Parts: sequence; structure tokens; C-alpha cells
Amino acid sequence: MRLKTLATLTSVLATCEFAFAATVPLPQPRPKLAPAAAANSESTEPSLCRQRLTADLAIAPSLPAVGGAGECAVEDVVRLEAVVLADKSRVALTPPATMRCSFAEAIVYWVREDVVPAVRSLDAVLGSIENYVSYECRGRNGVAGAKLSEHGKANALDVASVKLGNGTVLGLTDLHVARNFREGLRQATCARFTTVLGPGSDGQHENHIHVDMIERRNGYRICQWDVRDASADAAEVVRVPFPRPRPADIRDASRRKSSSRQEQK
Repeated sequence: MRLKTLATLTSVLATCEFAFAATVPLPQPRPKLAPAAAANSESTEPSLCRQRLTADLAIAPSLPAVGGAGECAVEDVVRLEAVVLADKSRVALTPPATMRCSFAEAIVYWVREDVVPAVRSLDAVLGSIENYVSYECRGRNGVAGAKLSEHGKANALDVASVKLGNGTVLGLTDLHVARNFREGLRQATCARFTTVLGPGSDGQHENHIHVDMIERRNGYRICQWDVRDASADAAEVVRVPFPRPRPADIRDASRRKSSSRQEQK
């Protein structure tokens, strides 16, 4: 009798345990990310440029997106502090330059493949590069209301000089710096960047060089950097092609001429 009662209780307990387990709610499936959240999740992934721009090439920490006004808002931004050469030595940018990753990558290879060999031709070692201007939200040539400069897109750099390992400063527009050095660097720079402006371009780049990677229709490029000689005629050296004055209205000139005749009468 006792055995029969024990068996009955065991059966009842098993049935209750099964019923209890069946009523326990399972965890709900993880909800899908909303479109905005999904986009934010994807944006945390490093860009292909960022993956290429490793510590073997540059010291260039990523920066938050630049929230400038209008077109001056830029994503995938880095602070280029130094270019790392093949022998692991570093060429500093002073001060560090803020630019979009793709342009920073172009500057890195310019330094490694163009500037370093040019300096080596002088039997010297490159120490640093002067960052004259990098990111700056403004119109071209600093003119208010003008078309947005590539500086405002973090897609340009102005360089005034380079410093050698021994402390000597070489101005890229200095007439007393070896002409072969400046000419060779001009050719290499114009082959790499889509815009190069210097002395003889527009009167705004007489003491530094501007480079950018703007994309133009049909791959059009601009290379306006006159490499001048210290021995050149002084008047020729300081000549700058400013815009021509606006021509007077022919009708206004005729009116003034007619008025002058009447007064003489």
C-alpha cells in the first residue's frame, strides 16, 4: 500500500514539474536594429582608408566627424601628426594637420615618395614639414561668399617650408634654395595632386604652396607654381598676375565725353 502511494505521489510531482516548466516564458528574440541605429552601428566600422593608414605609415589618430556649417561638415577625419618612413623614422607635421583620411593618405605618400627623395638629393635628411594651413571652413582665398575652399572640406594643405634634420629650414618659394630641388619637387607634386598653387598663380600663394585633391570633370588638373631664380630681373620676380581691372562701360565713357564738350562750349 505504501509503495503504491509513493508511486502515485512521484507521478503527481513529475506532472507538476513538467507543467511548471512549460509555463516559464522563454527569452524573446533580440529585436532588429532600427534604420538609424543600424546606420550608427555601421559607422563605427573603420573606413577602408582608415584600415590602410596604419601605424607603419603614419601617426594619424582618428577624430570625430567635423560638424562645420554646410559643406564644411566632414567625416572620416584624422589628425596627421607624423609620417613614418621605411626606416621607421618620423617626419613631423608642425603643427599636426586636420584632414580627411583620403587626403592624409595622399600626403603620406607625397612625403615618403617625393619630398624625402628631393631632400636626399641635397645630401640631407628630412626632419619636419610646416603645416601652414590645413582644415579651415572658409571661401577660396579667404574671400567671404566665394566658392568653398578645399580647406573647408579638409581636402587641402598649404606648406611653406620643410626643416632638415640639422635644423636648416628650406622655404619652398625661397629664391635662395637650390633651384633643382624646387623644380624637381614641383614636378613630382604636380603629378600627384590635382591642384598645385604657388608663386605666379593668383597673388595669394607667393610665400607657400597649396595642394589639394579636388575632383574635376575629365580629370582636369591645375599646376601653377613658378620656380624662379634669385638672379632673375627684380621686376620679373615680384610680378604677380592680378586680375585685370574691370573695363569701363562704353556708354558711360561716351556720356562723359559728350558732357565735357558741352561744358567747353
